[in-house]
Amino acid sequence: MTLILTHADVLVTMDANRREIVDGALVAEGPAIQWVGATADLPAAWRARIDDGSAQVLDMRGHVVLPGLINTHHHMYQSLTRAVPAAQDAELFGWLSELYMMWANLTPPMIAASTRTAMAELMLSGCTTTSDHLYLYPNGSRLDDAIEAAAQMGMRFHAARGSMSVGRSQGGLPPDAVVEQEEAILRDSQRLIEQYHDASRHAMLRVVLAPCSPFSVSRELMRESAAMARHHGVSLHTHLAENDNDVAYSLERFGMTPAQYAEDLGWVGHDVWHAHCVKLDPDGIALFARTGTGIAHCPCSNMRLASGIAPVRAMRDAGVPVGLGVDGSASNDGAHMLGEVRQAMLLQRVGYGPAAMGAREALEIATLGGAKVLNRDDIGALAPGMSADFVAFDMSAVGYAGGGHDPVAALVFCTPGTVSTSVINGRVVVLDGMLLSADLPAVLAEHRRMARELASAPR
Repeated sequence: MTLILTHADVLVTMDANRREIVDGALVAEGPAIQWVGATADLPAAWRARIDDGSAQVLDMRGHVVLPGLINTHHHMYQSLTRAVPAAQDAELFGWLSELYMMWANLTPPMIAASTRTAMAELMLSGCTTTSDHLYLYPNGSRLDDAIEAAAQMGMRFHAARGSMSVGRSQGGLPPDAVVEQEEAILRDSQRLIEQYHDASRHAMLRVVLAPCSPFSVSRELMRESAAMARHHGVSLHTHLAENDNDVAYSLERFGMTPAQYAEDLGWVGHDVWHAHCVKLDPDGIALFARTGTGIAHCPCSNMRLASGIAPVRAMRDAGVPVGLGVDGSASNDGAHMLGEVRQAMLLQRVGYGPAAMGAREALEIATLGGAKVLNRDDIGALAPGMSADFVAFDMSAVGYAGGGHDPVAALVFCTPGTVSTSVINGRVVVLDGMLLSADLPAVLAEHRRMARELASAPR
């Protein structure tokens, strides 16, 4: 199917020249973009397709169009446990300790329902590609439950096979009841790669190996996971240096900073990205820059848990690949990607001054930055040969009133809005603000029922 977008007020390409095309147009066939430029320059062959009705046409007058936003860190199951009273005012370790046993009652239908809900929220906020870090598997739950739900939603998905293997009895943070045996983790990781991973261009599904954190898995599991990932050509992901307690644990248990620990295990390189890194020290920043190791910056979660302000300005200046992540919906309590873009910009200004980050750099982090962190070169920009993932925001919405001086910057400076149109892999999944790939009221009704069920389960 040919899809032709015309008359965008501004089309933000994020291409090599960072073009912003007034009265922009775009042509996509199947999963890939074929042409980008001004509507007046649309080639005659494509105009003929409009005239004869053989192409689907999206008239984007009054809209800003940009590459789909890329979410590099999430825990979708946590959408079932938002704003839990006992965890509202805790830092990371206390927050986890309050919630672990609640999550021990998760079931396969809950994993699927929470994935559908989290993806709906992301898609309506301008996100077209997401990673999800699922690191506990109680009551027969499998990563397959999330993968199947993602296919239903039509979202580009990096499914991270997380894991926890070191419980409290062995000096870890999680209760023993929610950890797995390492042999079983590695066996399942192998199965998932062989069954699902797609390394091709425009792939809709890739598998990631993602032992959870230094305080919940062993050195051996980290090393074995890295060896398996590199044998199969898949990426690696974990949490690192999230707050002061995280750093203290690493120093006490391993005698190393988090960055030194990652380097010792071989967890650096262009195929690795770490979530948070709020407390990454200057030597760690230099290491990540030198090796091309990526970071998923999660500003809302870092603020919610009072973890601190990640030194993103210093990371970017050093050449560290940085993307954005909404993190889990129990440590952010939201999953609005455009909102995360805004918060990333504002938080750097709080920490480092008003010139620390501008609107366009924040959008670049959420598009090109996310693509690099996920080790992809086919998403994050609108150019021929790139994946046909793009979103449009209606600038006539009340939140953008008066922002016409610079509509691209208004997307970030103003109150984050809901996407008007979203296309993923050449398929329209949101139109006129309505999700097309799922019955959203039914998805939410099921999710509310399961959230109540999870909250009332004994623990």
